[in-house]
Amino acid sequence: MDAPVVSCHHCGEPVASGHPVKAGDHAFCCGGCAAAAAWIQDADLGSYYRLRSANANRVQADRLDLESWDRSELLDEHSRAVEGGREIVLLTDGMRCAACAWLIDRALAREAGVLDTTANAVTGRIRITWDPARTKLSALLHRLAMLGYRPYLATGDAREQARLSERRRWLLRLGVAGLGSLQAMMLAEALYLDVNATMPLPTRDLFRWLTFLVSTPVVFYSGWPFLAGMAREWRARHVGMDTLIAGSTLLAYFASLVETIRGGTHVWYDAAVMFVFLLLAARMLEQRARNVATAQVDALARAQPVFAIRERGDGTRESVPPSALRVADVVCVSAGEGVPADGTLLDGAADFEEALLTGESRPVRRQAGETVYAGTTCRERPARLRVTATGTATRLSQLAALVDRAQGHRPPLARLADRIGRHFVIGLLALAVLVYFGWRLYQPERAFEVTLALLVISCPCALSLSVPAVLAAAHGALARCGVLATRPDALDTLARATDMVFDKTGTLSDGRPARVDVQAYTDLDAASAMRVVAALEKDSGHPIASAFADIDVRHLAASVVTYAGLGVEGDVEGRRWRVGRADWAAARNDDGALWLGDGQHGVARFTLDETPRDDAATAIAVLRAQGMRIHLASGDGDAAVQRLARTLGIDAVQSRQSPEDKLARVRQLQAEGRIVAMVGDGLNDAPVLAGADVSIAMGEGAPLAQQAADLVATGPSLLRIADAVRIARLSRRLVKQNLAWSAGYNLLAVPLAAAGMVTPWIAALGMAVSSLAVTLNALRLARTSTETAA
Repeated sequence: MDAPVVSCHHCGEPVASGHPVKAGDHAFCCGGCAAAAAWIQDADLGSYYRLRSANANRVQADRLDLESWDRSELLDEHSRAVEGGREIVLLTDGMRCAACAWLIDRALAREAGVLDTTANAVTGRIRITWDPARTKLSALLHRLAMLGYRPYLATGDAREQARLSERRRWLLRLGVAGLGSLQAMMLAEALYLDVNATMPLPTRDLFRWLTFLVSTPVVFYSGWPFLAGMAREWRARHVGMDTLIAGSTLLAYFASLVETIRGGTHVWYDAAVMFVFLLLAARMLEQRARNVATAQVDALARAQPVFAIRERGDGTRESVPPSALRVADVVCVSAGEGVPADGTLLDGAADFEEALLTGESRPVRRQAGETVYAGTTCRERPARLRVTATGTATRLSQLAALVDRAQGHRPPLARLADRIGRHFVIGLLALAVLVYFGWRLYQPERAFEVTLALLVISCPCALSLSVPAVLAAAHGALARCGVLATRPDALDTLARATDMVFDKTGTLSDGRPARVDVQAYTDLDAASAMRVVAALEKDSGHPIASAFADIDVRHLAASVVTYAGLGVEGDVEGRRWRVGRADWAAARNDDGALWLGDGQHGVARFTLDETPRDDAATAIAVLRAQGMRIHLASGDGDAAVQRLARTLGIDAVQSRQSPEDKLARVRQLQAEGRIVAMVGDGLNDAPVLAGADVSIAMGEGAPLAQQAADLVATGPSLLRIADAVRIARLSRRLVKQNLAWSAGYNLLAVPLAAAGMVTPWIAALGMAVSSLAVTLNALRLARTSTETAA
């Protein structure tokens, strides 16, 4: 029988069998966790272990270089002067519950020189105000690290603070509107229940003036976003939803004020405040959907480390900001530290955590010569890399830019909904005039009330929210599953796609061909032939180059030209060579291998083998189950393409395809009425990616392919493509549902209101419920994406 697993009392990780660190009645995985627990008990903060709902992080304070945080350039850029000292906002990934925030607050408060501290378990942020004359920032961070909370620099702090400030303003407006609506409805109820007019007039007037007082801040403070929106629409010389909202609210408010002053029969303060309150609630739900996607931008912005360790020419090291790094610099990354720039791994294999960039939950093993990306985290052993891209040129920055661009897109369907909404408002205003004069002839005392109810209940809020709310939730869902949309109508087209065409190398295969056999046919031996191929392929960027990466190149190739779908041609040691397809490089008919020749004669034949991606078969099966017809189009020989197609169960196969051939195949499918999605990763795929109805580029592929694509998969997993199709189809279905609901609601509500069967406050309730309904329907996307991720 196996011995029970003993978990660390502090971090919850398994304790090594036979080697626990004991302290009192508890076992710990290491001395760091034991020391943290001992300090917590000595500081009389032992309640932390009773209150927490999640384990702390493992303590690794001895691995961190926190003295860098005391450097003046960091403090000048990322902290600000306050009365008595300085203030900085940090991030930590270990604050998992309110007990963690409680512990951090009290632990830092006990440190000398700390003026104030606030830890937020929701955002993972810690605000520290300290006196630099009494203590160093690094000493406070050592205390955090000793407890298992590793500090990070909040480089996206400006964006986060702006969003939090905006959220607080909206919450305050919503709170004022909620309280005002509650009070107004209580006072209005007393007036409504006086059906026999037995209430004394002074009492009635007192209730009306009290309602006026509680309604005023709701209309002009809580309702300010709608008033400001109406002003913007008028400056742009068009009427829209904000004009109708603000106009109806002001109409109800000022008409009620006039009736209050002259002692009229009815007032409508309750309708005005209810209108504002419920619409604010709907707007905040829409903002929540948008923030799901913008949080991805913030996460990417925060992935930059504080300092980079650069290796000088004499082997010594210096600590510099990441902005000081240049291409070809050698950077040393300690275990547990973030990678500051894109680069090539110099020494042996190392593991990197790439979850933020690719969505892969497990560390990825990188070999010497492979690319390592900024924003990833080096795991168990340190690594050295040569910088290949910095700043905005890194993949991290490019992904952040893609996400930012995706948030600003307004696809044609959203623009159509806006146009319909504007025309609807104009038509509604005309209808309201007719209804008013009609009721003036029939029942003059109810003309204003019926017209107000009509304007309120038929406000096209649900129509205006139906598409943007779904798109915001869809972009957030895509970001969580590792796909970024870069074109306005990508989601809608992907949802309608009927056929999906895959490239082979680097898309369905792992992109790392291996040499199986080498045959030389002239006086050029196999080793020399491999050196020629390695020289030609060295800077081609094609995945085949990885099959010759281990070959020592003695002479660099000159005048190298890449011919799409054929191969590479160049001069090596004064001789012109071609490597690629057999008919092009060696004038031979051989689909099963890569040939080296001069265009007329073949001198060496290379048999390469590619392994399908681990999830390729599963992804193909899922896509086929979704009703997608799968095609494989590759520039490789027929034997290799058919072998991969048989492994994955693909029937529609085209081999030896040039970019023009692939594009022609896509055009042929489109001529048959099919909607074609193309998935590729290479330079050669850029034309067909641009020509397909919708295209997806793999994140590890060529930048040109990503620029031509409508969507970019940030990691190597093909299953995220199936997830993107599912999300796109669900979002299209939700848009249709929202538009149908909006149309059906207005078709029912407008006649009822025009017939005088709806009071203004019920109209406000009905309109707001319709807006909430479309927003909550859109948020189903967030729930389904979370379930998929789980």
